[in-house]
Amino acid sequence: MRHRTIVCPLIENEGHYLLCKMAADRGVFPGQWALSGGGVEPGERIEEALRREIREELGEKLILTHIAPWCFRDDTRVKTYPDGHQETIYMIYLIFDCVSANRDVTINEEFDDYAWVKAEDLKNYDLNAATRVTLSLKGYFSPAYRVQPTRRYAAG
Repeated sequence: MRHRTIVCPLIENEGHYLLCKMAADRGVFPGQWALSGGGVEPGERIEEALRREIREELGEKLILTHIAPWCFRDDTRVKTYPDGHQETIYMIYLIFDCVSANRDVTINEEFDDYAWVKAEDLKNYDLNAATRVTLSLKGYFSPAYRVQPTRRYAAG
């Protein structure tokens, strides 16, 4: 099984959080709402990977004023590629708290849509399991909606 380190920004702007709707025909969570993010390339530093993924997926105009490591966790997921083949991957998620100065987003082909969502409205979206765990750890859901992770590793 292939291992992959994934950087995930939890981007906030004036009390709203950025969610991206995955393309219906690809990725680990096709058609569901998620945080942006992606894999760290060989030889790449973690923050470089985070900034690269944000540029690639969300465009050049989104300005981050704050980036801080928040927590990391792991999971095994099945990824579907554009040609339809699938692969099981062990993923280590490095999750960052980020604040943006603006909401200027231009999504790439990995996403069908995006939304800036108030914390109390996050539960109204068809969130993928990984995003539900992340937002549950942040305390954004009532106990009835929360997903219990198998383990969590917090920074600081």
